[in-house]
Amino acid sequence: MDRRGTARIRARLNPPEHLTLPADKIMDTTTTSLGFGHFLAQADVVGKTLLALLLLMSAASWIIIATKALTTVLRQRRAAGFLDRFWNAGTLEQVQADIDAHGASDAFSHLSAQALHAQAHHARHGAQRLAEAGSASEFLTRTIKKVLDEETTRVESGLTTLATVGATAPFVGLFGTVWGVYHALLGIGMSGAGTLDKVAGPVGEALIMTGLGLAVAIPAVVAYNAFTRSNRVLCGRLDAFAFELHSFLTMGEAPGAAVPAANSNVRAIKPQMAVATASTPATAA
Repeated sequence: MDRRGTARIRARLNPPEHLTLPADKIMDTTTTSLGFGHFLAQADVVGKTLLALLLLMSAASWIIIATKALTTVLRQRRAAGFLDRFWNAGTLEQVQADIDAHGASDAFSHLSAQALHAQAHHARHGAQRLAEAGSASEFLTRTIKKVLDEETTRVESGLTTLATVGATAPFVGLFGTVWGVYHALLGIGMSGAGTLDKVAGPVGEALIMTGLGLAVAIPAVVAYNAFTRSNRVLCGRLDAFAFELHSFLTMGEAPGAAVPAANSNVRAIKPQMAVATASTPATAA
């Protein structure tokens, strides 16, 4: 082999520096075209529809989370203030006046307002309709139960949406991943480039949909569990308060009615009354 042939071989094996690119530049040329933007640009109608569905589910869940969190905090503060005034009231008239002044803005004050109104209505008009049939205690019990059902329905609003988002969002994302991988492999097969660097990029892009599905589902599941526990505690406290309220109203009279002085001790509203009432049969026994 002559000198010219040897020089040509060396030139091919060791190209000049101005004809080569650094390693980081080579990585840039292969990675800049990959990413979520490239996946979105290459996605078809099904992929874009699934992405829009995930975004819609995320927006709906976060709106419900923010709304219920703010509402829960405000109602807890109002309920704490009302219960403090309720247990420190001396008569049912004071409770009614407090409700008129501050409004029934929480579950406990709403229950008290409806119960007081039901007792006063039955005391003045009696059982004029079928809905008012029975004694005053029975009518009061039905009213309290109705209010409890309404409050339970109110505090559970939105939880169905959170549960649905938490249960379906991962599968929506997984379906988007399967669809994206299928199209990526189909395109790679048609192009004939089956090397690892050609396969890893499109498949990695398709996995983004699974991550988005989990990102949508996790906050919804956490919020659902938190709100469910909060509602369980609230309903338990409300049931206990309803029992106490029913005892006070059945032992006393309607607010504003004339009550003899001898019965003034019966109409006193104190927390100790529940303990005394429960311990009387045991003492007698």
